[in-house]
Amino acid sequence: MARAIRIQQYGGPEVLSFEEVATGSPEPKQLRIRQTAIGVNFIDTYHRSGLYPVNLPSGLGLEAAGVVLEAGSRVKGITPGDRVAYVDSAPGAYAEERVIDASRVVKLPGGISDEQAAALMLKGLTAWFLLRRCYRVRKNDPIVLHSAVGGVGLIALQWAVALGAKVIAVVGSDEKAALAREYGAAEVIVSPREDLVARVREITRKRGVPVVYDGVGKDTFFASLDCLRPRGLMISFGNASGPVPPISPLELSKRGSLYLTRPTLFHYIAKPSDRARGARELFEMIATGKLRVRIGQSYPLSNAAQAHRDLEARRTTGSTLLIP
Repeated sequence: MARAIRIQQYGGPEVLSFEEVATGSPEPKQLRIRQTAIGVNFIDTYHRSGLYPVNLPSGLGLEAAGVVLEAGSRVKGITPGDRVAYVDSAPGAYAEERVIDASRVVKLPGGISDEQAAALMLKGLTAWFLLRRCYRVRKNDPIVLHSAVGGVGLIALQWAVALGAKVIAVVGSDEKAALAREYGAAEVIVSPREDLVARVREITRKRGVPVVYDGVGKDTFFASLDCLRPRGLMISFGNASGPVPPISPLELSKRGSLYLTRPTLFHYIAKPSDRARGARELFEMIATGKLRVRIGQSYPLSNAAQAHRDLEARRTTGSTLLIP
């Protein structure tokens, strides 16, 4: 028997319970993994609260790293003892052990630690598809990046800087502003102290930006639209402040024939080849020193509730881990 975080009902962090669970043996195309580090993400709080419904009772968590204990009879290229990491759309990573389809897993190169991988798989691949697939950031592009020193934000900030973009980082405090500058932001806006739209227009000499990356949601949505130049792209990829209310397409028209997308990582890595490509590019960024993984805080797996409280209160920076 192994232990895992489970929820029996939706609610606040108090609904998380630490229980013994039966892991079971892998099927022919599956792996059983002893997990050594687990990533915590805002989407985990959506599953817990019911904003993104799951089948109850349920586990939580979408990414982790560890060591293969058993491999199914039809698994190729991965054997017991291999170090691996994964991101999966089905919650269940908050556990000491997990059985998972081998197609979701990538082998870890020697230069990537388990902790780095657990902090990178969902957040790093999210940064990859946002910057390389959803909108292909180019040299000298001015871009607006909300929550720029959060889990996804700090990875995306460094990656965009490495691509030559001029990142306008939006953060919530002076401490976070200093961190954004340390990691290469060209400009920093402290919200809500500064007027986002006015500052972006000032920085871009009234032209606006070609793309806004907004993981905040309700509180920043319309201001983000107003930062765009004509035919600009609004990428709404999270709901940290709550879901965006329904809007009329005319809101996009009157602001300059804007584009709006609400993407999800799993549509961009549905094919194993896309997942492998993203992981390869991500690990190359680490190996070349262009991307530093900042693990801002770690918690014992049994204390996942506190990790959720800190995340929702925006007391965290960088990536957050649970350690079994």
